[in-house]
Amino acid sequence: MAKPLFDPAQLPIDAIAGEPPVAPERQTPAWLRERFAMERAWTPEGADEASMARAAPTPAAVLIALVQRAEGLTVLLTQRTAHLHDHAGQIAFPGGRAEPTDADAVDTALRETEEETGLHRRHIEVLGTLPLYHTGTGYAVTPVVALVAPPFTLKADPFEVAEIFEVPLAFLLDGAHHQRRSFALQERTRSFYTMPYGRHFIWGATAGMLRNLFHFLRA
Repeated sequence: MAKPLFDPAQLPIDAIAGEPPVAPERQTPAWLRERFAMERAWTPEGADEASMARAAPTPAAVLIALVQRAEGLTVLLTQRTAHLHDHAGQIAFPGGRAEPTDADAVDTALRETEEETGLHRRHIEVLGTLPLYHTGTGYAVTPVVALVAPPFTLKADPFEVAEIFEVPLAFLLDGAHHQRRSFALQERTRSFYTMPYGRHFIWGATAGMLRNLFHFLRA
């Protein structure tokens, strides 16, 4: 749904995923480079959103930007402005729909990231991609995972981005922080993940893609 008719933060927690956290040694730039270079079987987690996907989804890409801070890696996230049609006010990765001039999904993610946050691609080292994530709003999203080297300057696009912030990767890679909630829609119960962090409520497609990063790094 583009604009949910409910407040997901007010829904009860059905369950906690509860898997152990990804080991700290797997949360380093060197290990991440090796992981994306190796072939290792793993199973992406399906999402209820996929059942709502359109027959001809719109290609899109987002950047899962892992910022190399002294205290450890963080994930760069944005809060979308409240007036947008799709995912208004939600926490999201920088990214958006593909344009005909984009060379590929990586190019889409890098272009959209610079447009939305001002983060130039010269600071970005692309590691690889995760499987397509289909959203109920009609997008087939390629998550592009990358390392980001400070220092850099950010400038939010005021039309699309209300806030830019970072969350510790270690927090997001701990199954104890992955909550399952659900709501009724068209006589069906649909479930989704949430990962609240302070005043930021991460849920929906963003949380779903983080779950797949979690599974990929645990494999």
